[in-house]
Amino acid sequence: MNDFAFFLEEGWRHIISPDALDHQLFVLVLTIIYGLNDWKKVLILITAFTIGHSITLALSAMDMIVVSTSWVEFLIPLTICITAAWNIIIKGKIKHKISANYFMALIFGLIHGLGFANTIKMLLASNQSLVISLFGFNVGLELGQIVIVILILLLSYFLTKICKIPKIWIIFVVSSIVFILAAIMAFERVPF
Repeated sequence: MNDFAFFLEEGWRHIISPDALDHQLFVLVLTIIYGLNDWKKVLILITAFTIGHSITLALSAMDMIVVSTSWVEFLIPLTICITAAWNIIIKGKIKHKISANYFMALIFGLIHGLGFANTIKMLLASNQSLVISLFGFNVGLELGQIVIVILILLLSYFLTKICKIPKIWIIFVVSSIVFILAAIMAFERVPF
């Protein structure tokens, strides 16, 4: 199997795996404030997240930045808590907060990329092309994120349009549950 295909599959597995719950929760709280008709905004949002994690994934894989794994594992659920709290605070008023969401996705993506870097460093062998490997891994991650986003948007559509649950309730309940789960993760991972 060539390097690209191998790393594409590894990127896909990494984001879809039950072990990637923290990254899945982050994508959930980023996406839950949007509806199915906002798919272009969500695509830009997820792309901002991908840009952020791609930058630190590459820099970390090349050993240009080194951050303690224990700190990264603590900071990732902290980013989830902040994003979930933001959703609760803005109460679904996304029209005025879109640029802040993109900024959070980009900046927090930098932190998540450090988490992905630990995985890719273990997979890299000295004879593999770093560029092809990183590209394949990022494409796999992006494809997995897109599947997760589509499922979230479809579930949100079902709950709001078919079940007639107000979007603000969905945002509040989902963000609250995710906040609690991420806070537990962060507490369990405190590096000091």
